[in-house]
Amino acid sequence: MSPELLSFVRRELAAPVPDQVRQFGESLARDRGAVAVLFYGSILRTGDLSGVLDYYLLTPRPLRRGVRALAERWLWPEVSYHQMDLGGETLRAKAATLPVQTFRSAAGGLQLDTTIWTRFVQPSAVIWSAETAVAEEIVVAVAAACETAARFAAALGPQSGSAEAFWLALFRSTYQAELRMEDPTRSAQILAYQPERYRALLPLAWASAGIGFDVSRDQLTPKLPQAERRCILAAWAQRRRAGKPLNVARLIKATFTFEGAARYAAWKIERHTGLHIEVTPWRERHPLLAAPIVVWKLWRARRRQPAAR
Repeated sequence: MSPELLSFVRRELAAPVPDQVRQFGESLARDRGAVAVLFYGSILRTGDLSGVLDYYLLTPRPLRRGVRALAERWLWPEVSYHQMDLGGETLRAKAATLPVQTFRSAAGGLQLDTTIWTRFVQPSAVIWSAETAVAEEIVVAVAAACETAARFAAALGPQSGSAEAFWLALFRSTYQAELRMEDPTRSAQILAYQPERYRALLPLAWASAGIGFDVSRDQLTPKLPQAERRCILAAWAQRRRAGKPLNVARLIKATFTFEGAARYAAWKIERHTGLHIEVTPWRERHPLLAAPIVVWKLWRARRRQPAAR
């Protein structure tokens, strides 16, 4: 792994975040026994705290025990929703918790999962770590995610093209492989936020991964031997086939293990429809059983709305 790529990643992961974001993340780390907290998503770019903050909490070992530990081992991460009052406003967060070793393995492309390296080739920040050695371990893992993404981009992209063309090919392919609700144009929007960043990152990641390339103005031509290209495409085919079934399995698991699901759903409904749903202790404990009641309340509220003219 090249010093240049590590320096690029280390600088990005040290990006400043609002104090409330840091305080919330540190509180979640204490609650989960995490050794590091990563912050990512659009709020990292915009600073708008009215939405849901996205955290990854990395732990030294699995969070659960017994049967749930087996589910966590194969269908990570553990997802939870949290609210906290800070600075006179209520902040909301969605946290994904997984062992740091699993994060490292997935970032390096050693698992069929595509979500980790796809997510962390995009900007993120380490907002807290237990010690300097852990923070550096995360730098190496995120740099490995960049190498993994760039390697697949070289094989999935054009024979020759701009950095944007390779990233677009990669993100479109990963979106098609995963069960995603976003608009297909989302991949172009990712690049539009910081196009110069992605232009700089691709050659750095290729060089670090040992992929040679030619440069002519803004056109890049990776030098992938046919045997290596076939190997990368075969690995991608495995991940494409596994993508949607893996997403479905995680969604099924989440229906039983998503902590705070009732509060998260109630907030989303009120935000988008204006309908307030009281989260009673029973609904908090049994979100699946409560769902039909909530759907009926939402249907009745919409029936009462005057028809648009």
